[in-house]
Amino acid sequence: MQHPSPPADFFTVVDTQRALRRFRPDPVPDALLARVLSAATRAPSARGAEPWCFVVVRDAALRATIGAHYRRAFEAGAAFAAATDADRDVRTRPHYARMMRAAEDLALHFADVPVLVVCGLDHAQLGPLAAPDGTLRAPAAAYASVFPAVQNLLLAAHALGLGGTLTTLHRHFEAELKRLLAVPAAVEVVAIVPLGWPVDRPGPTRRKPLAAVAFRDVFGRSFEG
Repeated sequence: MQHPSPPADFFTVVDTQRALRRFRPDPVPDALLARVLSAATRAPSARGAEPWCFVVVRDAALRATIGAHYRRAFEAGAAFAAATDADRDVRTRPHYARMMRAAEDLALHFADVPVLVVCGLDHAQLGPLAAPDGTLRAPAAAYASVFPAVQNLLLAAHALGLGGTLTTLHRHFEAELKRLLAVPAAVEVVAIVPLGWPVDRPGPTRRKPLAAVAFRDVFGRSFEG
């Protein structure tokens, strides 16, 4: 069985976090998952409403059913991307081929991931951000009230030696997923995070230079001078 590493320095965690999509079969202790989920709940949210919720899926039969849906969704997405050359803006970058191989591997073995964390946004807790019928009046504020929690979850997992990635292919089968897990109608599933002991090693990550994305006072004036 794998054992957690001592938590790393915060900036080391941030600088080395990347999407990890291949996992060992070793189980993840509940105590470790509780620590990761607790970190998720420390995120900020609009109005301090904390409208997030998490379903931790370990059951093999549930994971198998979700995995079958996920694989079909991935295959449909891959077929669309190939037919339309949807990734033409990024497919020549150095990371792309490796990333897509890992994404396909995850799709083929989704049912084998030890833990699936299904992340939800409860529209009933959004107050004025949602209309009485549950539709979002302020989508940016609503999603800003859940995705920081998902990122906290991923950072905490990495800090403890686990691997994971944020996936949204469930959008192709969200209704089936909600029925399967008895998720209330008011709760929107915003992501599934597969978690486990990673096969691949984390970072350091390669990103665009700061000068390309950070500006001083006005857009286009380099922050770095």
